[in-house]
Amino acid sequence: MASNPPAPEAPFLPSPHTETFGHDAGRSDEGTWTEWNPTEESVRPVRGRHRVVKQRGGGFARSSTVLGVGVIAAVGAGGMASANPGKPPVSISLPDLPSVGSLLDTSAQHTDTEQGSATALSDVTQVTAETDGNTDAGRTDAGEALRNRIIAQAEQQRAQVEIKAQEEADAAADRQAEQAAAQAQKEAAAAKQKAEEEAKKKAEQERLARLAKQYTLPTSSYTITSTFGDAGSMWSSGHHTGLDFAAPTGTLIKAIHSGTITQAGWAGAYGYRTVLTLDDGTELWFCHQSSITVSVGQKVNTGDVIGRVGATGNVTGPHLHLEVHPDGQAAGIDPMAWLQGKGLQP
Repeated sequence: MASNPPAPEAPFLPSPHTETFGHDAGRSDEGTWTEWNPTEESVRPVRGRHRVVKQRGGGFARSSTVLGVGVIAAVGAGGMASANPGKPPVSISLPDLPSVGSLLDTSAQHTDTEQGSATALSDVTQVTAETDGNTDAGRTDAGEALRNRIIAQAEQQRAQVEIKAQEEADAAADRQAEQAAAQAQKEAAAAKQKAEEEAKKKAEQERLARLAKQYTLPTSSYTITSTFGDAGSMWSSGHHTGLDFAAPTGTLIKAIHSGTITQAGWAGAYGYRTVLTLDDGTELWFCHQSSITVSVGQKVNTGDVIGRVGATGNVTGPHLHLEVHPDGQAAGIDPMAWLQGKGLQP
């Protein structure tokens, strides 16, 4: 931006004594004093926007060297005066004054104010400062609002994370509780089943113990030589139909349980045979006896002697051949299992 070049600064020699300002007084070290006032032709307004510095204390800064009265008037009118190159440079010293406006004519000041800005410098400075303050305050408020928003979002996210973690912990606790309850229920069911099985077993043992007092083995001092179902050509059916107790000839044969003698005599391949029918209809066959000591229709009790071990019939040696026929059926069952069911262990 073009403007008139500023006037060169006049040489100044400081005086050891403070001098007062005066229109007619001169200084010996400056030569002849001449007043310079700007005119409309010498003052060209400066284009552009200028920032006015806020005044301190209501006046211009004090200094030993200041601008001339004409320059001050031009600035007050809203423009910056340029020095006239045709005039010699002037150095002006101002005393401590409360305000420069008192040196200016009231009418001139009024005219300059009307030609320049309608706002006083102090007002412009104050408005600028207030505008800057409002801008800073607005920026501060916007920054604070953004900060509060970020903090709120962070708090919300943290709360969501905590809620999710709590939900997962609760779900895990529920699963553990369910698993523990299922395990406890399973263990309780197993314990109950075990207790029931033990109770059943105990009851069966007690029943067998009672039966054992009612039942007895048919002989003593024996050896089991053949069991039910053994295969062989020596048996007409192709397999063994009873349980063999090998014992010396003459060994006593006893009634296994109380009942009635329904047969007693020779029975072909069975030799001498005694049939004892129990109260439930089960028939017990005692075969290959050497002798019979009971008769048909006789009532016997558990442990009564009904005959002796022998080797009559189809045999290879002295033994007792025992068969069990439930309800008098022709086909027999395993005597070993039947005796065990009565609490006996052959």
